Amino acid sequence: MSSEMPSALPENIFQLIFEKSPGSLLVKADLPKFTILAASDAYLKVTSTTRESVLGKGFSEVFPEDNTVFNVETNARNIFTKVIKTRLKVDVPNYRFDVYNPDKKICEIHYWSCSNTPILDDNNEVAYILNTVIDITEEVKAKEVAIESESRLRLAAEAAALGTWDLNLNDQTFICSPRFVEIFGHHPETVVKLADISQQVNADDLQNIVIKAYNEALITGKYLYEVRVYWPDGSLHWIKIQGIVLYDEEKKPITMLGTILDITESKRDEIRKNDFIAIASHELKTPLTSIKAYIQLLSRKLSSLDDSFINNALLKTSYQINKMSDLVYRFLDLSKIEADKLQLKIESFDINKLIYDVIAEADLVNPGNRILFAQQDVIVVHADKEKIEQVISNLLNNAIKYSDKGSIINVQSQKIDGNVHVTINDKGIGIKPKDQEKLFQRFYRVESEKMKNISGFGIGLYLASEIIQRHNGQIGVESKEEQGSTFYFSLPLPD
Repeated sequence: MSSEMPSALPENIFQLIFEKSPGSLLVKADLPKFTILAASDAYLKVTSTTRESVLGKGFSEVFPEDNTVFNVETNARNIFTKVIKTRLKVDVPNYRFDVYNPDKKICEIHYWSCSNTPILDDNNEVAYILNTVIDITEEVKAKEVAIESESRLRLAAEAAALGTWDLNLNDQTFICSPRFVEIFGHHPETVVKLADISQQVNADDLQNIVIKAYNEALITGKYLYEVRVYWPDGSLHWIKIQGIVLYDEEKKPITMLGTILDITESKRDEIRKNDFIAIASHELKTPLTSIKAYIQLLSRKLSSLDDSFINNALLKTSYQINKMSDLVYRFLDLSKIEADKLQLKIESFDINKLIYDVIAEADLVNPGNRILFAQQDVIVVHADKEKIEQVISNLLNNAIKYSDKGSIINVQSQKIDGNVHVTINDKGIGIKPKDQEKLFQRFYRVESEKMKNISGFGIGLYLASEIIQRHNGQIGVESKEEQGSTFYFSLPLPD
């Protein structure tokens, strides 16, 4: 079979090929009529017309312009005339032309994209125009829905006093709303750059919070943080930023977008509350210390009487004082953490010895549970011994509190990949998955019928989490309802 193409195709073959082509119409360049000479099946289908009704007729006769949506730039006659005059292809990316639906007997809104290609004769003049159309109605409607959704979102954001912004990660193009600019202390019409905004953020927060959150967001796809900012007048404010990262088809981050909220007033209220807690807790320390000392003196003085009632009463009183002292110190630590003033006293100690001491004290106060801890070899850590004791005590007391009397609690410690890993496992009531995500949040309390009579303020696990994080460690929980819980934490071991 010859590989050479014939110099000309028979007319019937050309007609067959044309009619089976995508939405195409062949128009004669006989302005102003523009007679339709051929139409493809696809063209006839999308325009709800027949070949008999269009061939030999003028374009405007078959497809009259709708006066309600008339546009000089997209008017077919003007476009065809431009093609003839310039002898160049003319594209119309988006125009509206409504089509009558014979089945529904209504005129439906349609949007189109078309190209108009000139076909020249031997004299280099335009003899015909190939009009090719694509129905883009669905794409246009989808875009309109997206624009409407975005408008609603921005309206909702403005109503909630939220600023909005997005950052192109490829070229660092930064776009923000007027409310965003206001939150940084500028007039809403001020044009701000990302570099200028960054300079308003507290230097420590920028280094320790913003940059860290940015790098984590590129991996996790989301971010949430609070930072301090300084307005042009020098006043200090607090803002909360949260948002998401968008990725391309190759999972490469391309855009960051999010919202910003001024939380200055709530932060000031929080500071006032923390100051009150710190002052009240500090004032309670002295009388509690004195009461505890007097109880210890009484215990020594009356121990010789061998009176079981007195000894038991003093023991319970001492327990309640220790419980109150522990609560006071927790509130003090909470206020220090909130004010970023919690200081760690780093020293070397055997964590297994510390675990053993905490268990021994817990056995005296709560003799009803069996706490098992296989004494391990010495594991020396560099940490704040008092704070780590507080963490172990809190996790152990929780295991006792949420377990049945007489149940077994297992404590383990082991070296794993350069860290000491401590676990405390109980066979208690367990924790729902939705609560596990929030357990380490400040003041969070699990709400359930089984726990309504168990006392607590929801600060113990929050403090434990903060202490471990400040030691560059990790803390977490694994639990199933009715099957118990395993709380764990890890600390890096010295080289």
